Amino acid sequence: MGVLDADLNGPAMAKMLGVCGERLTFAEGGVEPPRTTLGVKVMSMDLLLPSDVAPLTWEATTQAEAHTWRGTMEASALREFLADTKWGELDLLLLDLPPGTDRLATIASLVPRLVGAVVVTIPSEVSHLVVRRSITAAAQTKAPILGLVENMGGLLLGPDAVALARDAGIPFLGRVPFDPALAAACDRGEPFVALTPESPAARALTTIAGEIRAALAARVA
Repeated sequence: MGVLDADLNGPAMAKMLGVCGERLTFAEGGVEPPRTTLGVKVMSMDLLLPSDVAPLTWEATTQAEAHTWRGTMEASALREFLADTKWGELDLLLLDLPPGTDRLATIASLVPRLVGAVVVTIPSEVSHLVVRRSITAAAQTKAPILGLVENMGGLLLGPDAVALARDAGIPFLGRVPFDPALAAACDRGEPFVALTPESPAARALTTIAGEIRAALAARVA
C-alpha cells in the first residue's frame, strides 16, 4: 500500500505515519519513498521541506497571477509525486486531500481511473457544510464516492452523519469515537490500530477499512 499526501500546504502524513525526517533516496526510475513500520510507502511534501516550520511558497511574477500560478504549480507537484515516485506494485494508493473541494478536481484530472473517494466529517454544522460541497464537487468530477466516515464521534453534540449520508445518497461507512490516545499515537507516528486493536476507536477503524475494501472490490470486479 502507498499513501500520497496531497495536502501540499499542510502536509501531515509523514509525521502521522512515522516517517517524518527520513531522507528520500533518488534512484533510477524515480524517488524511493520511505516505508512505515508496517511497510506502507509514503510520499509527502513534508519530506522535501527543509524543516517542520518551513512554509511552502509559490512565487508568482505578479499578485494578479498568484492564484493561477499556485494552482498550476500545485498540479505539477502532484503530477510529479504520482509519476516520479517508485511506488512499485501496490494493492492500493491512498491520496489524502485537504479539506474543501479545490484539490479534488486536480486529482481527478491527474488520475482518470480514480476508483473512489471517501469523505470524512466530524459532528459539526460547519464540517457538514464543507462536506456537502465536497460531495457535490465529487459528483461534478465523476469521482465515485465510496461513502462517508464520521471522525471524533461523541466529542460534540452535532448533526447526525447518518442523516447526512442518507440525504446525499451515499453509504455511511462508520463512526470513529473520539479517543485522545488516537491523536497521541498520530503525534508520535505510531500505528494506533496495531498497538491497541481492542479499543473502540481501533475496532471502528478496522470495520470502516473492511467496508472500504468491500466497496473497492465491488468497483474493480
